[in-house]
Amino acid sequence: MDELLSKALQGVDPDAPGAFWQVFANLMALVPWTALTLWSVFFVAVGAGLGWWRGHTRAGVLWALALGPIGWLVVLWMPRAGKGVPPPLPPSSRHRR
Repeated sequence: MDELLSKALQGVDPDAPGAFWQVFANLMALVPWTALTLWSVFFVAVGAGLGWWRGHTRAGVLWALALGPIGWLVVLWMPRAGKGVPPPLPPSSRHRR
């Protein structure tokens, strides 16, 4: 924890007016943005594929964006599009004349 704190406070004067933003920038520099972005793209691509397979492409993308691989399970638990929907009723004989 001391190491993280020293990295966050490196080159920062705690009494300076912009100290918060400098500490914030130092912490954001420690985040592996490339890996996070690539994993997110992978999760969304798989979510889109699973959603397409289940007939819910948009839902697959949105759930994968929101929850990552847990969103895949949400999409898999959704009923297939078109299944479970009753067919339309035949026209009534009263209206045929």
